[in-house]
Formats: sequence, C-alpha cells, structure tokens
Amino acid sequence: MNIKRKNLRIIPLLILGLFYSCSPTVKVTTDYDHAANFSEYKTFAVYDLKAQEGQVNQLNVDRVTKAIRNEMIAKGFTESSNPDLKVNAVSILKNKTQVSANTDFYGYGGMYRPYGYWGGGAMMGGANTTVNTYDYVDGSLIIDIVSTKTQKLIWQGIGNAQIDSKPDNPEEFVNSSITKILAGFPPGLAKK
Repeated sequence: MNIKRKNLRIIPLLILGLFYSCSPTVKVTTDYDHAANFSEYKTFAVYDLKAQEGQVNQLNVDRVTKAIRNEMIAKGFTESSNPDLKVNAVSILKNKTQVSANTDFYGYGGMYRPYGYWGGGAMMGGANTTVNTYDYVDGSLIIDIVSTKTQKLIWQGIGNAQIDSKPDNPEEFVNSSITKILAGFPPGLAKK
C-alpha cells in the first residue's frame, strides 16, 4: 500500500523536474530585496539555462526558457541584449522515500501506559505493525532575478512538488508552473 505525503516540504526551488508528474501540486515561495526599486526595471534577458545531465532534458530547458520569456513579456518587460535584469532558472531533483508505520493493537485486557496499566487483567493479544514505503522525486525549480547594475540577486521564486510520473502535457505543466512561480514578481506590482 502506498502512502503519499499530504504536506510537501519546500527546498530551494520548483522543478524543471516537475515535468515528471501528471498534476503535482506546486508549492511556491518567494523572497526579494526590500530595498530594490522594482519600478526602475524595464528590460530582461534569460541566461545560462542548460540541460543538466541526468536531471532535465533540453526539451524541458527550452520549455522553461520560453515560459519565462512569455511571462516576463506579459508583465510588461522587454527582452534586450543589454538588460536591466538577468533571469536564470535552476532545477533540483532528489530521489526520496517516504516511510510510514501503522500499528494495530488487538486482543483484550489492559494496555500499558507510561503511568501503568489501563484496563483490567493482563494484556492478552498483541499488535501488528505495517511499514509502508513510497518512492518519489522531490523536485524544485528556482528562478533567480539579478540586477545587472548591481550584479545582486533581487528576487527569487521557488516552486516545489512531489513528482510521481511524467505529465500528459509537459508544455502546459511548465507554463502553468512558471506562471505560478512568477506571480509574485515584481513585488508590489504583481497582478492580483
């Protein structure tokens, strides 16, 4: 019997690897430089996205690049060879195993408690413990936005999901994941 985690842990990003899940729930967190004046940034360039061997294939890198471009343009930014902002994405994929145990007590009599026995008579019966394991990929995609003027990170969005299988429509999944991650950019000016 497979037991799935209901609460997803966040690790630094969503994953390009999220591409391996039919409809995982993407949990997003963001952080930014509160001193940055985001209204002064008008142009961007996507940079340094590469397929990492054993992590994400070139098709998915291209999907992520295209989705970031489309989302930045939809937010009113212009792509430029001399940009105000550099946008990068990094994927992190980790194989994980969820382990759970369930103990069922059976029989009659008392049960031991730290303060003594509860119930009547001696414990007659027993207990049966079932251990279940569930293997999955914990995937994150981190989008960093850097000011070219200061060369400092000014905004970061992290999407994280538990990946069980390859999605039916990877392009649609990537697009919706990037939209979710970038929903909070720029801070204070983001669409409601």
